[in-house]
Amino acid sequence: MGALILIMLPFLLLSILKEEWYPYFFVMARIWAKGILLGMGFYTKIEREQELEKGKSYMLVANHTSMTDIMLMLSIAQNPFVFVGKKELSKIPLFGFFYKRTCILVDRSSQKSRMEVFARAQKRLNQGLSICIFPEGGVPDEAVMLDEFKDGAFKLAIEHQIPIVPMTFADNKTRMSYTFLSGSPGIMRAKVHRFFDTKGKTLEDKKVIKEEIHSIILKQLEDYSK
Repeated sequence: MGALILIMLPFLLLSILKEEWYPYFFVMARIWAKGILLGMGFYTKIEREQELEKGKSYMLVANHTSMTDIMLMLSIAQNPFVFVGKKELSKIPLFGFFYKRTCILVDRSSQKSRMEVFARAQKRLNQGLSICIFPEGGVPDEAVMLDEFKDGAFKLAIEHQIPIVPMTFADNKTRMSYTFLSGSPGIMRAKVHRFFDTKGKTLEDKKVIKEEIHSIILKQLEDYSK
């Protein structure tokens, strides 16, 4: 991780000097993510029910199982997007330096921080970017296949009338879990499900949409486990 960042360092630093240069940073972040996955012996196998349209904003959501979720999401989505993630990751050497300057950080213990996320996300959406949120709110216990979803991603998508793109990550927990000395090289499967259109939807529809997307991802995880 560190070696690739150091190699790309001059270009990465230039790309974060101005907020409007973020799409250039995103291109390099995708190169970095693919390099990390390959370097660790992970090979992606992506199934898509629908393709992202260039120049369109989306809400990207997926199950959260591993640190490799960040790299896999960058590998899958070609449209420039910004992560909404926990501020603790900003403490990781090198990675954290760029993470806190390019992502929307949230302190989950602070109500004020959670509210500020919406204002910052709106600014990014107005710039034509997409947003990525792992709606479980964190990596669940390894015994839990899929934790309950928080409201944030679905509320933002409805308020901005942007499509929600559900994704299922099948193998990240097996390949690189938080259990010390576990995991192995191999295939990382992912599925991009059909998008959910939020046009005409209101916040009253939030719970139904959230539960339906949760059911789709859970069913796919159960199918993968078979």
